[in-house]
Amino acid sequence: MADRKHIPTELKLRLFSAAAGHCQRPDCLAPLFPAEMGGDKHIAEMAHVIPHGEDGPRREERPTGKFEPDTFENLILLCPTCRTIIDKDPEAYPRNTLLGWKAEHVGALARKQGITAYEERRQVRDAVTSAMSENKAVWKEFAPVDGETFKLDPESETAQTWSQRMRSVILPNHFRIIAIIKANLNHANDAEKETFARYQEHVRGLSERHVCDVAGSGIRYPAEMDGMFA
Repeated sequence: MADRKHIPTELKLRLFSAAAGHCQRPDCLAPLFPAEMGGDKHIAEMAHVIPHGEDGPRREERPTGKFEPDTFENLILLCPTCRTIIDKDPEAYPRNTLLGWKAEHVGALARKQGITAYEERRQVRDAVTSAMSENKAVWKEFAPVDGETFKLDPESETAQTWSQRMRSVILPNHFRIIAIIKANLNHANDAEKETFARYQEHVRGLSERHVCDVAGSGIRYPAEMDGMFA
């Protein structure tokens, strides 16, 4: 059996970010932080497109020469049901199919969520504002005052409620906002594109902390986002 390396936190974070919190099988697209579990725990499973060693599903498609299985390109994020489906019937789910899922995931998810390319800036603004308003309401109600309060007692009920809301409401809304803006980036001016880049870095930091449980190096929410597409 081939040696299995520990998959770094940075790689896990990249996979979660690319999946936008949803299973990457287009016929599924189920939330990976399901509401029926309180939105507090994820059910995501990292599946190898090409397995370690000579055993496992899709082993016949293993590239010749040196090959590293534990890379972003060879991993896909799925719910447990879809993970079982693709591994039990590898002939129906070859390598190119799984890689195609990943490549088209953001677009497939956007279509499911009703995200579209708008003709006018105000339409983009309305879509972004709708998702952002829920985040702000949750933030106002549950967020720590200075961002450090919960470090003293991470097991407190208040801290757990905040973390649950972050995973089940705030991060999914952030991923939706990112998808909306990416689909309508042609309406953004240069300053807004720079703001959007900083916003994505902010969301990456939130994901690091609340999905991967590590203190990230993300930046604060850029206030200029409140004026995007105004």
